Amino acid sequence: MSTKPQIALDATAVARSIKRIAHEIGERHGGAQNLALIGIVRRGARLAERLAAELDANGAGSIAVGTLDISSYRDDGKGSPGDPRLLGRDIPFSLDRKRVVLVDDVLYTGRTVRAALDALADLGRAESIQLAVLVDRGEHELPIRADYVGKNIRAPEGQRVYVRLAEVDGADAVVIGNGK
Repeated sequence: MSTKPQIALDATAVARSIKRIAHEIGERHGGAQNLALIGIVRRGARLAERLAAELDANGAGSIAVGTLDISSYRDDGKGSPGDPRLLGRDIPFSLDRKRVVLVDDVLYTGRTVRAALDALADLGRAESIQLAVLVDRGEHELPIRADYVGKNIRAPEGQRVYVRLAEVDGADAVVIGNGK
């Protein structure tokens, strides 16, 4: 059965959610010192860049930003095989003693975040790691929760939540639908 895609967040709501998450991160951390944002490839990386820009615009200063491709750390067969140490990361700073905010677009089962935590542990010993997501759709399979959430969305069974970002998809939106 196919249903028409439903827009859960339009571009204005996406922008407002990003501003709110940045504000909350800024309030909790105070400034850029020892703070780093690590975005999970693809859309999490774009969100991390936007959050860093918002934090800088709000006076927190320039935040270190990195990206992480966790595909080789996945435990559900969706990733790329190979040595995880050799694949997909751009983190041009040490994680040691950093307060890391891991950024992703959607928190669903928690397996992507678990894979990212494994990858980060291989890269250094952060002082702390928090999680920021644009959408938490619930139904977690692992005991993982986000510290910063743009919007909680409960999609009907069999439906998927898609985050669209201008840098990747040409426009910002969060859509609930059957397929891409």
